[in-house]
Amino acid sequence: MTTGSVTKQAATGHISDEDFQDAFNRVELYIESRYGIPVSISDVLDPNSGDFDGASIKVDYDQDLEVALFVLIHLFGHTVQWNLSDTLRRLGVDSKPGKSDDELRQLYDYERDATRYSLALLHAVGVTHLDRWASDWWYADWEYLQHFYRTGEKLEVRKLLRPGDGDTLTPLAIPAFSPQRWISRWSF
Repeated sequence: MTTGSVTKQAATGHISDEDFQDAFNRVELYIESRYGIPVSISDVLDPNSGDFDGASIKVDYDQDLEVALFVLIHLFGHTVQWNLSDTLRRLGVDSKPGKSDDELRQLYDYERDATRYSLALLHAVGVTHLDRWASDWWYADWEYLQHFYRTGEKLEVRKLLRPGDGDTLTPLAIPAFSPQRWISRWSF
């Protein structure tokens, strides 16, 4: 599959748990060895599926392999952003509902680009067959976030999956950055 294609592949239908496990293991090792960012499977404040602080990433122990992989790669994307920009870090920390249309446009770019960094990360470890899958999860995550930021209501992300509905995102090159610990977004 080429990046940018819009293949109608189910988000989970053609991807095995072994594929998710292999990708997770490759990505975890790469994040820790290449960037010096520890990844842990641990308890995370409910109802969150993961957390990060700019220098470490936590994936909640109660996630299936598919969700755990998306959480890991997406939070890595936000880790990159937080270490590059005070503006993006402030944007990511402000999780209060009631956002304006302008704020939602900024959040759209922030969230999309985190997943685009995720794709570059996957490609760096030789996982090139999950672009459509990651894009599907990003669109579902965005639908969830957009609804939450407007209403304060939390939906079930998996029910928002619409495999193949949006374009496949393209990787965004990961710039050099130095991980720095910030206060966790769920510490406020």
